[in-house]
Amino acid sequence: MEPLDVEDLRARVQKAIDDHLSLQEQRLEEVGPEMARLVDGIRELLSGGKRLRVAFCYWAWRGAGGPDCPEIVTAATGLELFQAAALLHDDVMDRSETRRGRPALHRNLADLHDRLGWSGDSSRFGEAGATLAGDLCLAWSDELLATCGLSPSALAAGRVTFDTMRTQLMGGQYLDVLEQAAAEQQGGADVDRALQVLRYKSAKYTVEHPLVLGAQMAGAGTDLVAGLSSYGLPLGEAFQLRDDVLGVFGDAEVTGKPAGDDLREGKRTVLVAQVRLLGTAAEQDVVRQHLGDPVLDAVGVEAVRAALVSSGALDAVESMIDERADQARLALDGLDLVDPARAVLAALVDTATTRHA
Repeated sequence: MEPLDVEDLRARVQKAIDDHLSLQEQRLEEVGPEMARLVDGIRELLSGGKRLRVAFCYWAWRGAGGPDCPEIVTAATGLELFQAAALLHDDVMDRSETRRGRPALHRNLADLHDRLGWSGDSSRFGEAGATLAGDLCLAWSDELLATCGLSPSALAAGRVTFDTMRTQLMGGQYLDVLEQAAAEQQGGADVDRALQVLRYKSAKYTVEHPLVLGAQMAGAGTDLVAGLSSYGLPLGEAFQLRDDVLGVFGDAEVTGKPAGDDLREGKRTVLVAQVRLLGTAAEQDVVRQHLGDPVLDAVGVEAVRAALVSSGALDAVESMIDERADQARLALDGLDLVDPARAVLAALVDTATTRHA
């Protein structure tokens, strides 16, 4: 069985999402019928996804001795709302056209503006609407955790981690846009800087913080929490390194985003940084020439791919993924976990690092 579906977790999370969005839709009816379109956009975004963050939170809870119960599923579902907020904001900042194979919400709203002939700039309207939708998801993530039904002591045990996660993700988002703006003045892409962005923009909130949150709410001791961090941080980094590879080499039919989108957006990923470290002058020039080109075509994408392969950058990143996956497995081996959490967390290493989307 797919590890994400053990205990029917994904289906239960989807029900928690649907129930919560129905509640919020009722609250927004008083504001006006126009709110339904905004909630529908959020609902569409949340209708799919791997549910990795929920899985890490839930299985850390179970591994620390917590029972299977609807309250932990609801609490962990707050992480899906938090991710939705990050995705909505990220798509606006990156001006991404698609998300999960469908038009991004800001594009949907801009198209609506154009179709109905409203006044003003349609792009700004779309971006404003999607930003507000992200803000709603951010608020709802907090509400789901606070009202999940776990005891006040359990919620208090995880609160600092939840708050730290949200603050550090926003800091990581800012580092990302800063790196795109200032990398050339700092001497170009740098592996250490790229890893810092990766760690705080994705790795921690994808794996480490959900694990720690679940374990803390279950009453785990400091040793288990530290051990889960040692498993989660390298795995989170491997997850995002795989994402960076898919952003350039992935199949658009599978990833749901056009091939080369990270290149068009000018992302200073570890993959790009490795070219500067390992590539010839000609290989570096190819990447420099095309990185950040918003109209980069398939020919340009293929040229960058070739440079990433010939320079050894792709192999270097694949090695980094393997090393971090091994670190996660080694850390997991040393943890005292309640069954079946260990087996599921072990399987999630492969799920996070060998995926195609």
